[in-house]
Amino acid sequence: MSNSSIYYPFPPYDLVPEPVTFPIYYAPRPSVIPGVSDAHLSLAAPVLTYWGYSLIFHIFDTYPEYFPWLDKYRIHDSEEMKSRNLVTKWQVLRAVVFQHAIQTLLGLWWMEEVKESTNHAAAMRQLAPWVVSLSNLILGPRIARTLLQQYGTSIVEFVYWWAIPTIQLLFATFLVDTWQYFWHRAFHMNKFLYRQFHSHHHRLYVPYAFGALYNHPLEGFVLDSVGTVIAEAVSGMNVRQATVLFMLATFKTVDDHCGYAIPWDPFQLLFGNNADYHDIHHQQAGIKRNFSQPFFTHWDYILGTRLTRKDFEASKNKGKAAQEQKKLKEV
Repeated sequence: MSNSSIYYPFPPYDLVPEPVTFPIYYAPRPSVIPGVSDAHLSLAAPVLTYWGYSLIFHIFDTYPEYFPWLDKYRIHDSEEMKSRNLVTKWQVLRAVVFQHAIQTLLGLWWMEEVKESTNHAAAMRQLAPWVVSLSNLILGPRIARTLLQQYGTSIVEFVYWWAIPTIQLLFATFLVDTWQYFWHRAFHMNKFLYRQFHSHHHRLYVPYAFGALYNHPLEGFVLDSVGTVIAEAVSGMNVRQATVLFMLATFKTVDDHCGYAIPWDPFQLLFGNNADYHDIHHQQAGIKRNFSQPFFTHWDYILGTRLTRKDFEASKNKGKAAQEQKKLKEV
């Protein structure tokens, strides 16, 4: 994209900082953790995140006497968890470990050895003409020229280090949500898929944190692994950005199954698709609603499959009232 001197009196490459400065989140070395390649870190990070975050909620569940202040946030009590769930915690543990093993082995087979070797100065030189042209288009030549002369370098840095990665991350979350919503819905609506695959996950009527990835291995591969890899590729993420996406999706998935509706939990505070929202999906009355996961609820809202807690409780109370009326008539 060319930029005429009428609009910009000196080369846009002058907007590239020299030397290049790095933001606080960036590690300017071959790998984030010395001795561990970024590619291997991208495989290990979500597994460590899963068990580390799950352990916190497992401690809450195992030793409730030490955390009495959490009682008011529990969606179900421990006795309900024991009586309603159709699979033991040991079975869940083995299944999730197996899924993580398959996920890691497939990743080791698929991935290439990647090292951070981006020439950031060259990348910014390619970006600068676009910043100039868009500024001219949006602000007009006169304002754009004044703004870029004073703050051009800072604007290019902001776009390169913050705006583009943020857009990539948001786009990737949209892709993950889209992939998982339609596959998840298909696993429910198709009797064969539900019976053979997705019914495994719904043996947990009362979800808990480390049961978040208790799935049939094939479903786990299609729904979770493939979806995030596609989101990474289509959004143009590098391996470090992908690691952040994998970890964020893992944190969110565990939190959605944690069994606590905690208003100040950052994941539940920022996302409407939270533990309470997903818990409704695990109940019989909501099993064909609230398919969205793991981030946002827009597909449920757009396609009419959203069920709020208020509507869920109203439906449940209506069902109880109908049963009581039936019993009275029989008497």
